[in-house]
Formats: sequence, C-alpha cells, structure tokens
Amino acid sequence: MLNIGVLVSGGGTNLQAIIDGTKFGGIKGDIKVVISNKEDTYALERAKHNNIEAVYETDEDRVIQILKNHKVDLVVLAGYLKIISPKFVESFREKIINIHPSLIPSFCGEGYYGEKVHQAVIDYGVKVTGATVHFVDEKADNGPIIMQDTVDVNHDDDAKSVAKKVLEVEHKILNESIKLFCENKLSIQGRRVFINE
Repeated sequence: MLNIGVLVSGGGTNLQAIIDGTKFGGIKGDIKVVISNKEDTYALERAKHNNIEAVYETDEDRVIQILKNHKVDLVVLAGYLKIISPKFVESFREKIINIHPSLIPSFCGEGYYGEKVHQAVIDYGVKVTGATVHFVDEKADNGPIIMQDTVDVNHDDDAKSVAKKVLEVEHKILNESIKLFCENKLSIQGRRVFINE
C-alpha cells in the first residue's frame, strides 16, 4: 500500500472519487493527508468525514514537510489552484500527478483553471474536449501525459454542461492513473508514459 497525499482548493469531488477508489475501486493506496490552500473548502470536510487528516496550509515549505512527515509516495493535485514551485517538484520528482479539465496541450497552462477552461473550449468552437492526467514538472500543465479521455462538445453546450461531462471522465482517468501508479505500472521515457502490464 502506497501513502497518498491529496492537495485541493475546492469542493473536492475528485478527492471523493479517490476516496471511493481506495475503498471500492481497487486502488492499493491509503490517503494519509488532504491539504488545502483555502481554509473553508468542502474538500477538508470530505476528508474529516472519512477519517483522513485535513490540513489548511498556504506555506509551501510546510506543505512539503507535512507530506514528508506522512511518508507520502504519491502527491495528487486534485483541483489544486496554485502553481507549485520547482523546489516542490524536486522534492517529489515523478511522484506528483495532476488532473486538468482539457486535452493538454489545448486550453492549459497559467490562467486556465476551473470554468475558464470550459468557456475557452466553447469560445474556440472545438468539437471534442476532455481531461488529462499528467506527471507534474516545473511548468504548468506540462509534464508527461499518463492518460486522457474525451467528451463531445455539442452545439447547445455551455461552459457548465461541458464541465459536468468532463468531470465524469476526470474521476475515471484520475482513479485509473492512481491505481496504475500504486501498482508500479507506469514508466516515463522522455515525454512519454508507458503502462507496463
């Protein structure tokens, strides 16, 4: 069983999906701590309801120390709306994954978060969008891609309806990626991530 730390900023629907995955979905990992950079986020309540340590912390050095104190093997950024520093990346090199609500390299990078991503999708007029799980490196939404999945963008969609569709695939591929990581089935070669059976 690997130790998992989850970083959040919002309501924590992806966090809930991970919690459910560790309980019922075959993820061989144990969520040791949930850390939020926002004090009153519902994600912290979700953690407490599931007997997981919930911490509000904005100082990155302290966040790194908390994760190290819990001997975390995998850091999951699940709607964490803060760019992490190169020092953070180096502390957990190839052990940080992020979920992003678009098909990277489209609609990603600094400034693309939350509903802004889905509005950009609508404004651009793309016919498909989706979600991406990737390893985290020093640049925003740039690391090697683990998994992607798509949804159709229909003529009557708006940012909210696209967000709802994308969230469903986010939950699925985030849990699949965490499961593969915990089973030591992911290997990185350059920009490519291979799934080893």
